[in-house]
Amino acid sequence: MKKVISTPNAPAAIGPYSQAIAFGDMLITSGQLGLDPKSGAFVSEDVSAQTEQVFRNLKAILDEAGFTFDQVVKTTCFLADMGDFAAMNAVYEKHFSGAFPARSAVAVKTLPKGGLVEIEVIAHK
Repeated sequence: MKKVISTPNAPAAIGPYSQAIAFGDMLITSGQLGLDPKSGAFVSEDVSAQTEQVFRNLKAILDEAGFTFDQVVKTTCFLADMGDFAAMNAVYEKHFSGAFPARSAVAVKTLPKGGLVEIEVIAHK
């Protein structure tokens, strides 16, 4: 049975979706932007700062569901500009230890609200 995961410590969904869904021993998050959960605004126009906020938002969702970054098995990273890949990657690698999760990283034409980076994860206990 699936369970909706929601926390006020990450931005509220801005459409008809959940922050995450837990299903058995798996957690699948929706993509997270670099939005401050309190103000709903981007924390910066800098991709590194937005990526740090993305990871704070993902951590809040993982915490709410009883998961950790060590249990993340797959990530998908969306960038508005592939030229920002190195800056995003430098922040990304700080949040994982041991074996890195599988990952896809793609450039997209635009992200919601004009974001620079969006990341979603799948975790498994």
